[in-house]
Amino acid sequence: MTQEMEHVRTPVSEPDDPSRQRPGTAEAAKPFWRRPWMIPLWVVTAAFLYLQVKPFVGTPESMAPVPPHDGFAAYYPLLISHIVFGTVAMVTVNLTVWPWLRRQHPAVHRVAGRVYVAATVAGGVCGLIIMPFAPPVGKVGVTMSTTLWIITAVVAFWAVRSGRYALHRKFMLYSFALVMNNVWGVFAAQIVIGYQIQMDFTYLAEFARWVGWVVDLMLVQWWLYHTAKRPVEGPARQWVASVR
Repeated sequence: MTQEMEHVRTPVSEPDDPSRQRPGTAEAAKPFWRRPWMIPLWVVTAAFLYLQVKPFVGTPESMAPVPPHDGFAAYYPLLISHIVFGTVAMVTVNLTVWPWLRRQHPAVHRVAGRVYVAATVAGGVCGLIIMPFAPPVGKVGVTMSTTLWIITAVVAFWAVRSGRYALHRKFMLYSFALVMNNVWGVFAAQIVIGYQIQMDFTYLAEFARWVGWVVDLMLVQWWLYHTAKRPVEGPARQWVASVR
């Protein structure tokens, strides 16, 4: 066996670094309707975006749910930009975590992932710029979740460009948890209000800003532990072509 052939076989036989493993064959793709969690995910995302974005659509700036900030003229435009980029991020991240789309249409998966990262960085930066002018309640929780949102998306992009597919999967799931955190926050706040639970508004707002992303990250970490032994899928066709 030549040294060249030994070099070709090396990436397949490195069990100590699973983040660099590229399986040659992915498991058979299930039909899209056999992923029962995708339908509720899209329904929840659509409902959340409708409820959160609709009040700003076609509403004059002076009558918007969040009025302009007197001390910072760019506050409202940056807020709208944050909402727009956040909407794009929530839609595209649902595409990236869809196994059927990733296996059957990898080009769409890649484009959705790049759009997601761009929207995340742009939306996150807009959010961090206006954060000093936002109400003080919950500001620390929002700042932390927004910063982690940007970092996890960038690390996930770097990982996939470096061929570290296990690391890419891990940080994309972290990023998914962070971008979807607002759904939990709104849901938790609605429960408190709907059931007329006696709770100081300051504590309620602070609670809503923390519970979403903390719970989401805990659930994702549990899922990563639960699926730790599953093979990590890489671009099988490209890998086969590269070793020929």
